[in-house]
Amino acid sequence: MNTLTAILRDLQQERSRLGTQLEALNIALSALESTTHRGAKRISAAGRAHIAAAQRARWAKAQGNKVVSIAPRKRRKMSATAIARIRAAQKARWKKWRKEQSKTV
Repeated sequence: MNTLTAILRDLQQERSRLGTQLEALNIALSALESTTHRGAKRISAAGRAHIAAAQRARWAKAQGNKVVSIAPRKRRKMSATAIARIRAAQKARWKKWRKEQSKTV
């Protein structure tokens, strides 16, 4: 009878040990899950409309109906002064880099 109580006591100790390990594992998992959560991705109304139009075109093509063309997205255009400013800044960066490289060699 003593052996049965000893076995029972050992099993209870093992169960409590595993319970604490499982609890620690659950805490670690919840901490990891909270760091990987990204917020909801937002898309503009124009983007949604473009996606919807593309899907309608795919359905029309699959059903053999006339495919309505999707308007291309409007391209942004930089002004000439903005391009010149970017170009000048880039030239200055390269000039600085070349000067630093000549000093180190």
